[in-house]
Amino acid sequence: MTEAACPHISNPRIMVLGVQPGTPPFRIVEIDGEVVGEATAVTDVLAAAAAFGIVVHDLDDPDVVRWVGGDKFTWTPRWGRK
Repeated sequence: MTEAACPHISNPRIMVLGVQPGTPPFRIVEIDGEVVGEATAVTDVLAAAAAFGIVVHDLDDPDVVRWVGGDKFTWTPRWGRK
């Protein structure tokens, strides 16, 4: 798909990357393109956003948060699911 075919490409300030193995598993959080920490739950994502002055009203809004490798309910590695 090209940019011409998709006129609206969102560039959200918050990006939550895929689940990483660990005890507990975690997701890396980026804000404005910089790694700001790890999250083990949605509340960690909201706390990171608040620390940068970002108020999140809708975690499902792709203009606000981009979830990579799962959605806001994905907190275990895919390879660990049964």
